[in-house]
Amino acid sequence: MLKKRYFIGVMIILLLSLFLAACGDNEESNAENQSSDENNGEQQENDAEEEENNGPELGKKDLTIPYVAWARETVVSYLLGEVLEDIGYNVDVKQVETGPMWTSVANGSADFTASAWLPESQKAYWDKYKDQVKEVNQTLDEAPLALTVPTYMEDIHSVEDLKGNTELGEQLDWTITGIDAGAGIMSLTDQALKDYKLDNWSVLASSEAAMITELKSAIEKEEPIVVTLWKPHWTFGVMDLKMLEDPEGTYGGDGGHISIVANNDMENYAPAAFKLITQYTETYDMIEKLMPKVFADDEDPEKVAREFIENNPDLIDEWTKGIPTE
Repeated sequence: MLKKRYFIGVMIILLLSLFLAACGDNEESNAENQSSDENNGEQQENDAEEEENNGPELGKKDLTIPYVAWARETVVSYLLGEVLEDIGYNVDVKQVETGPMWTSVANGSADFTASAWLPESQKAYWDKYKDQVKEVNQTLDEAPLALTVPTYMEDIHSVEDLKGNTELGEQLDWTITGIDAGAGIMSLTDQALKDYKLDNWSVLASSEAAMITELKSAIEKEEPIVVTLWKPHWTFGVMDLKMLEDPEGTYGGDGGHISIVANNDMENYAPAAFKLITQYTETYDMIEKLMPKVFADDEDPEKVAREFIENNPDLIDEWTKGIPTE
């Protein structure tokens, strides 16, 4: 009997020893796993931080952004310029005409433009320089162009309504008020005169500012006027205007889109800036709030851009994600 009890006692002790050893191993394993998880978490954080710090280099620090002095193009160009300055670049935001804008980006004397209206409006420039530039970001997917009149011109709804309209033609000296001669909407309007057989009509080249001055003056006097206009544009927010129907489709329906176009080599010589312009996003609501500040309230576009940056840090973080700053 004693031997049996002794044997049972030894077995109990042995089993307890094995159980305690197993518990110890399990606790050690859990501790090791916890330590491993913590190390993995720290490593992931370090990797993310390293990826952020090791983003694309600035490369060439002096950049030029040419733009045409249209409403949207002005505010967007200054906005991109200010964000690039914050990253560490020296940026010259330069107002030019449409032709020199494309030429300078193509030959490398400028780096990119946010003023490319494609595919129809600036088709001639794209066809000429497409081997030297690249379309890197379509920022707005609709940008309609059209002949436009005040809404009080109740009998005018379509470009066709200008044909043979002697009363209106004589009131306006058969003249449509346009913008700068190199703009795509001007060449499209020349084509519209042919498509709609508006034989007596002509389009007067001036500038956007001069056109708007004439438009304001006509509206104040409630006189007729026909102008070349497009959307997005700040005037539609402060004036009662209507775009004329274009049954022939001369102006391209929705007008195509607006894009950022860069020099072919920019990705190599200014990789951080190139990454920014590919990550930049734009909405009609955003632009329609910025444009009137510059063109209706006469505020400095650089100041307007700076205020937008300060008031929209989360959006700026999205644009600059993965880009180290100096």
